[in-house]
Amino acid sequence: MAFKASDLSVLAYANNFTLWHYTTFDSAVSTANYFDKAADMMRVNDLVIANIDTDGTPSTKFYIVTANTGSSVSISLYS
Repeated sequence: MAFKASDLSVLAYANNFTLWHYTTFDSAVSTANYFDKAADMMRVNDLVIANIDTDGTPSTKFYIVTANTGSSVSISLYS
């Protein structure tokens, strides 16, 4: 599957930081270019709580936006 903007929502926003929630049937949202369609909204150091693989073996993961070129977004697992 591909990124769906309607499945991305803001949980909190303050001081140029956004906490996002994303839910999807996909199991690999950290693949290259997955969040590119949200490049105009996401900023480096934003956090994403992702409910993934919701139609299989659901899990929740926390990601951080590590790069945004304006057209390409990179995320990685938050540790």
